[in-house]
Amino acid sequence: MIRVTRLNGDQFALNPDLIEKVEGHPDTVAFLVDGTKYVVRESVEEVLQEIREYRAGILALSYEIDRGVYRSVIPEPASSDSSVLPFPSREER
Repeated sequence: MIRVTRLNGDQFALNPDLIEKVEGHPDTVAFLVDGTKYVVRESVEEVLQEIREYRAGILALSYEIDRGVYRSVIPEPASSDSSVLPFPSREER
């Protein structure tokens, strides 16, 4: 979630994955995919920077969780049912 500020000064969190576009009219308006519009104090560039930082944070966290090691090999199923793959534990990573 990104934090933005209404024109009256109230802050709220907005899901950047639901933002379709952001325009400056001169007020900055965030348009969501469901048609909802939010007028915010931040400039278009500030909103875009918040979105970039949010997404970079997700990538950094996923890299950290994965310990920076990419696993391209899927382990062999432990049972005779080849359609079910075991979920790897953290120790296997």
